[in-house]
Amino acid sequence: MANGWASDGAVQQQIDDSIDDAVKRARAELLAGPGRLYCEACEAEIPLKRRQALPGVRRCVGCQAELDAEKPSSSPYNRRGNKDSQLR
Repeated sequence: MANGWASDGAVQQQIDDSIDDAVKRARAELLAGPGRLYCEACEAEIPLKRRQALPGVRRCVGCQAELDAEKPSSSPYNRRGNKDSQLR
């Protein structure tokens, strides 16, 4: 089915690209290296269970939650919009 300027598989390609971007972003944020015993932000002790569950952890739950709240949850690109919506 033709969609104007879009090819037949364009919608699925947009979905696949959005998923690929999300996976790349998540992989870039994976923890690496040795973990810490104390939070690097507030110096509170990081519980043993958290350190075991997340090797390389650097923050306590509270500080990590604050950091996660500050991050944007989606890509700034509107893949499903028309070409004019991407010019803004």
